[in-house]
Amino acid sequence: MNKNADNTELTIWLRLHLAYLSAKQVRRVSDHLGGVSQLAYTSHSDWLQVPNITEKQADAFFQVDETLIQQALDWVQQPNHHIITLEDDAFPELLREIADPPILLYVRGDLGLLKSPQLAVVGSRHASRQGLQIAEDFGAHLSQVGLCITSGLAHGIDAAAHRGGLKGQGQTLAVVGTGLDRIYPAANQNLARQIAEQGAIVSEYPLGTRPLAQNFPKRNRLISGMATGCLVVEAALKSGSLITARQAMEQGREVFAIPGSINNSLAKGCHQLIKQGAKLVESAQDVLEELAPLVAFSWDNNTTKPETSSPDLVPDQSTHPLLEIMEYEPISLDELVVMTKMAASDIQAQMMILELGGQVESLSAGRWRRI
Repeated sequence: MNKNADNTELTIWLRLHLAYLSAKQVRRVSDHLGGVSQLAYTSHSDWLQVPNITEKQADAFFQVDETLIQQALDWVQQPNHHIITLEDDAFPELLREIADPPILLYVRGDLGLLKSPQLAVVGSRHASRQGLQIAEDFGAHLSQVGLCITSGLAHGIDAAAHRGGLKGQGQTLAVVGTGLDRIYPAANQNLARQIAEQGAIVSEYPLGTRPLAQNFPKRNRLISGMATGCLVVEAALKSGSLITARQAMEQGREVFAIPGSINNSLAKGCHQLIKQGAKLVESAQDVLEELAPLVAFSWDNNTTKPETSSPDLVPDQSTHPLLEIMEYEPISLDELVVMTKMAASDIQAQMMILELGGQVESLSAGRWRRI
């Protein structure tokens, strides 16, 4: 919520939040009593006239600890600290559409990232070395072409995906299961600081909320809900990542899974997802090919897209710098690095875009040819 907005309305939203009312309940109360802004003038008896609102829920609204409200109002006055509600323009559209959206979000960092095109990347906390490298590589490549990499700041795949996201212009967004005045796990303090400075950290939980086990499965619906698609890198059969993937499927998101050895227990969850309809992917390009139409729509219509987004992201450029130096004979990545003085990762990211636009084709041994 805008820091210059009337604190009265934010106070009402915080009271609703701290009373643990769901979005459906808030809409019911708001519709019946004349809007959220009017709740400051309602009585306990008014609430009891609202259909399907119990006396206990009415009590909760009127008995919220005022010190908790003041704590949140003080917190939001700090630089790059935001509290946005379900009715704010900054609230992510995709998240607003899920069955049980949060009624408000605490955000530390770049608020604009919440409405940027996002890919959720999740997986095992006890990932293999290969899995960690894959997550970081996918995160870096897809962030480089403008996707925001969204994950949960956990050990393993989450942290690797965030590190990759920080390398590209799409950046990264962490959805946590604690209050934003706490970082969990503590080992990710430095990573969290980087994300807050370059990307954003988001929570639906009040300040002071400890890392309770029941919070993390619930927050997973936000990870999938804000994203256009969900990529599972490594997951055992009983992994929490499968919860996120199933929620993504229920929310109508694209779900991707990376296969592995049949002898690897961390591949079994991914294989199960593939059997259930998730798309098998072997490269970042596989993900981008599926998401490109949806992401292009988001870029075209997102008025808050990052300044780092540029026309280079659009795949139909006929005068792309790389095309100008390419011939119709195969050319390797090493040759392009020498000729352009660009970083190899930047070239690969741009080649994915050109390939999607039908202007180049990928050949074996890391080579491309202009079409």
